[in-house]
Amino acid sequence: MMIDLVIFDCDGVLVDSEAISSEVLIDVLSHIGIELTPEFVRQNCLGRSFPTVAASIRARADRALPDDFEERYRRRLFKRYETDLKVTPGLKSVLSRLVVPCCVATSSSPPRVGRTLHMTGLSSFFGDRVFTASQVARGKPAPDLFLLAAERMVADPARTLVIEDSGPGLAAGFAAGMQVALYAGGSHLIGADLTDWEDIDILGSWADFPPELLSSYPTGTIQ
Repeated sequence: MMIDLVIFDCDGVLVDSEAISSEVLIDVLSHIGIELTPEFVRQNCLGRSFPTVAASIRARADRALPDDFEERYRRRLFKRYETDLKVTPGLKSVLSRLVVPCCVATSSSPPRVGRTLHMTGLSSFFGDRVFTASQVARGKPAPDLFLLAAERMVADPARTLVIEDSGPGLAAGFAAGMQVALYAGGSHLIGADLTDWEDIDILGSWADFPPELLSSYPTGTIQ
């Protein structure tokens, strides 16, 4: 594997946040009379920008959302983050041992990803190397965001590895001509049917991260 850059998705990859996001979204919607199932959220919301998520909800409910819906959702979400948000196990060891550059490319809004990285102590690993769907015309599954990240990082897409946890993210990586791996260590993928993705590399945990991209670790284990 010839890799010059690793692009990490944020939610569900760097942090175990997708189950939290799903619970909060379903709860906030229930208070305005819109009932969604976890399966609908998984299929139509995970890995997508908030405008895309909102459009899916409006189409499903056949009604408009309150003007302050996004604000309500984010306020509740950040409250849950304060007590429940965790970095995915073993990630910090991987980031501290990477021997190639890395960055973040996420469908989250700049305020959300900024808050996420700051709260979890991940900001120091990425600095300003954070790219969001707000910077491109088309979000995932279009390749625009990943191509922007590679361009800004001065990397060849063909020598770039994307770590994703959602269908739209994986599709975006393939469309960008990049090497792609599914991170399946998030709680939202526990027990999930991964047969549709069996032809790609699956990281069941960060212990499965390609060792050739890591420096040696003193204890011989990923913490």
